[in-house]
Amino acid sequence: MQKLTDWFWRRRPARPIRPRRRRIDLGTNPPSYPIYAIGDVHGCIDELRDAEARIAHDMSENRRPGMVILLGDYVDRGPASSHVLEHLIRPSEHGLRRIALCGNHDDIFLRFVDDPKRYSEWLGMGGEQTLLSYGMDPYQLGARGRKHDARFGELLLEAVPVPHRKFLANLPVSLTIGKLVFVHAGLRPGIPLERQSEEDMLWIREAFLATGPQLPLLVIHGHTPQPAPDFGPGRIGIDTGAYYSGRLTILKIDGGRFSFL
Repeated sequence: MQKLTDWFWRRRPARPIRPRRRRIDLGTNPPSYPIYAIGDVHGCIDELRDAEARIAHDMSENRRPGMVILLGDYVDRGPASSHVLEHLIRPSEHGLRRIALCGNHDDIFLRFVDDPKRYSEWLGMGGEQTLLSYGMDPYQLGARGRKHDARFGELLLEAVPVPHRKFLANLPVSLTIGKLVFVHAGLRPGIPLERQSEEDMLWIREAFLATGPQLPLLVIHGHTPQPAPDFGPGRIGIDTGAYYSGRLTILKIDGGRFSFL
């Protein structure tokens, strides 16, 4: 995976395809309401709907509305990426207040739509399943190998609706509230939050997993699947591999208390 990450950032165009992603800062006060963080979805629409129903039930039972933060990677690997994006661009049927952050798979999928030839390695990251969810057969259309042409790019733009592309383009890369930081992959240890790179927030693994942020913060992240929620120094990882395990983890944070739905 590290080789693929290095390849991706080497192959970036000299100028960014789009502006730097937003970083949401909700202030220095700790949240006065419960927060529900959802790990990597990866095309698992049934698990996502079930997670949101559980959250809605918990809010109703406790009579305390809260905020839902999704940690990215809505596409690839699982069977229903297009359905997940369609679900997220619509208002929640339960009236949930949702904030969806960007994952590395979401970012590179959008780059592939912009330039299939440059970002063809995305297909090996589970992108073929994403294309299939949009009714495109990557083998029949010649998406692999050297057969990228203008016609394939046109078909791709037709298949991926504009609202889906806008949603992906506008995903923020992080959310901070009080001493809590929500981000897809993690932070570069010891680097002040305002100087963290978008690359690390979307892709980092080893350095962050081993030592945590080395900042007076608690980072809630996904990106690195584990059989169960992963507690490390200054961090909690909640990617439990929904696309192969069927388990989509929900972390509830309420007044300094942590629990799982």
